[in-house]
Amino acid sequence: MRSALREQYDAHALRADLMAGVVVGVVALPLSMALAIASGVPPQHGLYTAIVAGLVIALLGGSAVQVSGPTAAFVVILAPIAARFGLGGLLVATLAAGVILFAMGATGMGQFIEYVPYPVTTGFTAGIAVVIGTLQLKDFLGLTVPRMPEHYLERLGALLKALPTVRMADVAIGALTLAVLTLWPRVNRRVPAPLVALTLAALAAAVVAKTMPGFSVATINTRFAYESGGVLRPGIPRDPPRPVLPWRLPGPDGAPLRVNLDLLRELMPAAFAIAM
Repeated sequence: MRSALREQYDAHALRADLMAGVVVGVVALPLSMALAIASGVPPQHGLYTAIVAGLVIALLGGSAVQVSGPTAAFVVILAPIAARFGLGGLLVATLAAGVILFAMGATGMGQFIEYVPYPVTTGFTAGIAVVIGTLQLKDFLGLTVPRMPEHYLERLGALLKALPTVRMADVAIGALTLAVLTLWPRVNRRVPAPLVALTLAALAAAVVAKTMPGFSVATINTRFAYESGGVLRPGIPRDPPRPVLPWRLPGPDGAPLRVNLDLLRELMPAAFAIAM
């Protein structure tokens, strides 16, 4: 930021950055909630993470030209951690990953990333795409799965068993969204396709639901709820989150996480996976 100001950062650059920030924010916020859901945690946690991380990266990042936002690559890593250790365990593993990254940077070990074979990186990325694409079938088809297993093949089996519960309304909106994402870049590249797809799909779902009885699509408001003042309310919390230590958050059984050496030992492989 200081270097940008020294280089005579003017009003024109500010307007351009504001417009870019609005577009990225509009796209990143629903994306962050979607990735939180895919990772097995309530959507508001993805929202909080995108806001806080975006501010921190913008202020502390080492480049004057950067765009930060949520990434789908971590879904494959975070989902099993959340399923096994709960939200509290996921955050403890994330903190441990930060410590590992800091230690690697301080000791110069980060340079060894240059020796990772390119086919390994490509295969890892392709595998992530396959897993994420498969897991999205549940929401794309509107399937009813009582409990999603932890491992990929077991999840695939659960999805196949749930095929009779397909909801055509969800399929229609999902197909519309996918079509816009695919075709819009051929029409206009200045306006991001996710922004157009999100707007059109939301409007279509709202209009059709009012004009066609029986047509209903699952939304954040209908699928998720939060507790406030002892009352269960639909959607996501309206108030900002209160600061809380990770180990005071619920574990896999819903009770506050108990941090001990055994838990830390079990979380270390997950922390290394996040750091790497």
